[in-house]
Amino acid sequence: MRLSRLYAPGEVQLVQVQFAQAQTQAWQAQTPAALFDTLASWLADLIKTRQVQLHAWSLTPEALLMLVTPSDAQALSAVVQAIGRRLAATLKSGSVFAGRYKSALVEPEKALAAQVWIELAALRAGYVANPVDWVWSSAGHHAGAATVGRAWVMPLSDLAGYWQCGNTPFDRQAAYREKLHAGLRSTEQQQIEAAVAGQWALGSSDYLSKVSKLATRRVSPGKRGRPPKSQSNQAKLIRP
Repeated sequence: MRLSRLYAPGEVQLVQVQFAQAQTQAWQAQTPAALFDTLASWLADLIKTRQVQLHAWSLTPEALLMLVTPSDAQALSAVVQAIGRRLAATLKSGSVFAGRYKSALVEPEKALAAQVWIELAALRAGYVANPVDWVWSSAGHHAGAATVGRAWVMPLSDLAGYWQCGNTPFDRQAAYREKLHAGLRSTEQQQIEAAVAGQWALGSSDYLSKVSKLATRRVSPGKRGRPPKSQSNQAKLIRP
């Protein structure tokens, strides 16, 4: 059964929009710079139109990854659908996306790790040795490497976790470069990937308890197996 969209007002979401296999394979062979610039322009325009706060992003042949705070329950879907329609119009044939996009709610204390995970996507895929060299992401912005010669300017809204990296822009950028260089612990990466793959919330038990009261559906997977029998039910099974 397909899960309904997970949304909670004012909460950050980690978003994964995977491209169809045929598109990914073609783009892996040769990254279409002009098309990726166009996609970035669309994204910049759509998040402003739909009033979505974009905190981090990365566009690779495999996926569009975003860290966002949507203005309402429909805003994020509207952005992804519009990108899909525009991209489909430029392609000769085939599907655009590999199914529905996936998303996870993110606790503020986990948001910076999610941002690092997004901005390391091109490095993980082997496209660059330094994540700031991949221009279709927010890594350069956060690390202080200016994007030059691009027709688009991505409007970004930095989260509190990034601001806490330093008191000045130079300090924040230097500290963040160190975070990108260090990468994530394996447990952090696994937690992030499990949350977005399962479309659950990423955070502590206190966060899950809080956000469950606001969310449109359950925020964590249920326990596996049959529920335990109550004492009363067990009593009925005892024969005199």
